[in-house]
Amino acid sequence: MHTAEFVFRYDTPRAAALVADAIAQEAGEIDGGRSSATVRREGEEVFVDVDADDLVALRAGMNTWSTLVEVAERAASAGGARV
Repeated sequence: MHTAEFVFRYDTPRAAALVADAIAQEAGEIDGGRSSATVRREGEEVFVDVDADDLVALRAGMNTWSTLVEVAERAASAGGARV
């Protein structure tokens, strides 16, 4: 098993909650047979843990989740949140 952990830090717990809530619904929905991810928030930090059977699947999972976070941050910013 291969793993990667992303930690995203935000200015406020509310900003972190916006991003975490936006991406958490994808956990379990987009996991493939070779990878999975979990999302959790602690205060001003959002953690995304990606687990994969092999390095190719890990890279794909990392790309997917970093893109999801980026889109959630842009959406939150467009909605007036400071992230």
